[in-house]
Amino acid sequence: MSLILGIDPGSRKTGFGIINYVSGRSEYVTSGVIRLPGGDLAQRLRIIYTGVTELVELHGPQELAIEQVFMAKSAGSALKLGQARGAAIVACVTRDMQVAEYSARQIKQSVVGTGAADKSQVQHMVRVLLKLPGAPQEDAADALAAALCHAHTRQSMINMAGATAVRRRRVR
Repeated sequence: MSLILGIDPGSRKTGFGIINYVSGRSEYVTSGVIRLPGGDLAQRLRIIYTGVTELVELHGPQELAIEQVFMAKSAGSALKLGQARGAAIVACVTRDMQVAEYSARQIKQSVVGTGAADKSQVQHMVRVLLKLPGAPQEDAADALAAALCHAHTRQSMINMAGATAVRRRRVR
């Protein structure tokens, strides 16, 4: 069993999603959005840190999958996004969680099959893959997609390692 926390960081809204990955199957645990007030960035970062800390203490995930910083509208936006990521990452690493970072393109490719997928496609595939009754909120869907991407990536690495071991045994 492996609980994976996915985070879609933002300076106005930070999406989160937790999945339980067991024997190659992903099960939905929870998801939502940490909504941040306007105003002082330092206070918003504190809210992200506190919110992620509460999620980690409540659910006990072992791993964090988080979206990497990308150059958005401006350098200032990218810096704020980086600071939001930092607050979430620190909340996790202080509890000895492993951290994996993925680009938005990698996450979309893993979940939808194309790195150019739009938000509605990500929402739809997250709903289908996790057998949810309805589409999650956009930011929560992006966070769940990050967790699913991590689960898929980890399973691919396990499969590759196993295939190598099998080939080696046959040669001997």
